[in-house]
Amino acid sequence: MDFPFTKDQFMNMFGSYNTDVFPFQVFLYLLAGVALYLVFSKKEYSNKVISAILAFFWFWMGAVFHLLYFAPINKSSYLFGILFIVQGVLFLKYGVLDRKLSFSFSKDIYGLTGLAMILYGLLLYPVFGYFIGHVYPYQPTFGVPCPTTIFTFGLLLWTSPKIPKVILVVPLLWSFMGSTAALGFGILEDVLLLVSGIVGVVLIWYRDKQMQ
Repeated sequence: MDFPFTKDQFMNMFGSYNTDVFPFQVFLYLLAGVALYLVFSKKEYSNKVISAILAFFWFWMGAVFHLLYFAPINKSSYLFGILFIVQGVLFLKYGVLDRKLSFSFSKDIYGLTGLAMILYGLLLYPVFGYFIGHVYPYQPTFGVPCPTTIFTFGLLLWTSPKIPKVILVVPLLWSFMGSTAALGFGILEDVLLLVSGIVGVVLIWYRDKQMQ
C-alpha cells in the first residue's frame, strides 16, 4: 500500500509530538488511571467522569495529534481530526449528558477481554514497541490514536448493556485505517489495534443482542 508520507516522516512526526507536548503524556496516563479507579470505586459520579475522560482523549487526539501534527504529512488526517472530535462529542452526549454509559468490571469474557485491551494499550504497547526498536520520543505514546483506541475499546467492553452503537463507528473505522501502519511501516505494536476493533465490536454487539 502506498502512503503519502515516508516512514521517516511518520516516525519524526511522533518525535516532534512527544517532544512538544512533554510532560503532558504523564497527565494522560494519570487520567487513564483515574478512569480505572472510578470503575472500581463505583462513586455516584464515576460514569460521568469516565465518559468525560474518554471525551477528552478523543478531543485531544483529534485537535492536537491529527490536526496539528499528522495532517501536515497526511491530508486525510484533517478528516480524521474532525471525526475524532465528533467522537469526543458523542462521549459527552451519551456518557455525561444522557447518562447512557455505565462502567463496571466483571470476570467474564467481556470484562477479561476489556482488561487485556486496557493493559495492552497502557503498558504492553510501549514495551512491545521499545523491544522492536521504537524508542522514545520516536514511538507512539498513550494519547495518540492507536494505543488510546485500544484502551477505549477495553473500557467499552466494561459498559453495561445496552450502549448506543454510534459510539463504536469512529473507533472501529480507525482500527482499520490505523492498523495499515503496522503493515506498511513495521509498527508491529499496532497489529492488535485491528484485533481490538473487530473483537470489541463483535463482543459488544453480541452482549447487547443477548440482552434484548
